[in-house]
Amino acid sequence: MFNRSRRNLASWFTLSMGSILVIFAGILYYQESVQQLEVVDLILYKKSRVITSSIKYKDYQGEKRVFLKNLPVLGNNPPPDDSDIIYARWYDPDGNLKRYFGLLTQKKLTRNFSYQTLKIPNKSDLASPETWVREITLPVQHQGELIGYLQMAMPMTRVHEILNKFLILLISTVFIALAITSLTGWFLSGIAMQPIQLSYKQLERFTAHASHELRTPLAAILSNAQVGLLAPMEDSHSKHLRLEKVAEVAKSMNTLIGNLLFLARRTGRLTPESLKEVDLRDLLAELFNSPSVKTAAKDLNLQNDLPKSPIMVKVDADLICLAVMNLLGNACKYTPAGGMVELRLFSRYNQAFIEVEDNGIGIAAAHLPHIFEQFYRVEQHQTNSASGFGLGLAIAQQIIEAHGGYLSVKSEQGKGSVFQIKLPL
Repeated sequence: MFNRSRRNLASWFTLSMGSILVIFAGILYYQESVQQLEVVDLILYKKSRVITSSIKYKDYQGEKRVFLKNLPVLGNNPPPDDSDIIYARWYDPDGNLKRYFGLLTQKKLTRNFSYQTLKIPNKSDLASPETWVREITLPVQHQGELIGYLQMAMPMTRVHEILNKFLILLISTVFIALAITSLTGWFLSGIAMQPIQLSYKQLERFTAHASHELRTPLAAILSNAQVGLLAPMEDSHSKHLRLEKVAEVAKSMNTLIGNLLFLARRTGRLTPESLKEVDLRDLLAELFNSPSVKTAAKDLNLQNDLPKSPIMVKVDADLICLAVMNLLGNACKYTPAGGMVELRLFSRYNQAFIEVEDNGIGIAAAHLPHIFEQFYRVEQHQTNSASGFGLGLAIAQQIIEAHGGYLSVKSEQGKGSVFQIKLPL
């Protein structure tokens, strides 16, 4: 599934980038074509101006006449071989052809200044029977009077050669870029799939753990119910004992399902409407003196170090109490009788710090990176309480992150642990 998704991502990335490259290459080719055509037009225009500047227009036997004998190309002297002029024609003001050099076609004269690209037959070269030429038609005036038209053409062979080389370069570049893009797309899609794979594995592990945790109490309920049914009708004590066990296991299941629902619903950051400004000092003092904390720490030395001045933060008070209660509950659970558990609060650098420290059994370094994972439980053999579901720290971390805070832990096996909550002020 992940390989198929990765291939699809890489394919779409390559297709989108390939389309952009092809469009960009097309624009470059068009710009180069226009530029080459402008160069040919400029050369044609300059050569035409050189020819027309040599035209003699003067009186001859009482009338104005144009003398073309001394003109370059059209005059009596043939043009040099490297002139690149296919043909040159001179028309009078009425459009009648008067003199020409090179090919002569039956094409009608256009009486406006214009450039045209034409295809003419090439009789001297059977391998390429047609030649593309660029033609200019230039009206010629003398002192404001139209005296004729000069029409001249140059071959576009060189332009085609330049454009063909440029096209081959563009195609090669596009193919090389597509190959690099496809490799990059495959690499990037692999990076993009990593969080999805991680989430999928976490979901898979969460589902397996939740199923396992739910199946155990369900089996206990079924077993107790069956044993209770097998007891004689008059043995009410045995039935009552079985019902008490069923109720106890059902209560445990209810707690587990409540924790699972909490983890499923409380995702992402909290909305601003759910946050209220509270004094953390008063909130933690109330929690510290609550019966649940006193009960959990009945055999321990429970202390607090709360500041004298208030520390105001915008939080969901119930959720913060739940997170701190989970940390205090764990500290009391994994601290032997007579040990110390301390709750501290202070502020520094625009942050509020809540610390829960104990001198209990501590956590081995190998377990520290995993203790905030759901259903992760450290096998401890010296606890003074029954093990839980492994969701308390995951819930605490999710609550703190939902407030934009950070939960961390420092622990050393045999010496105790310090859990620290950072909350923005």
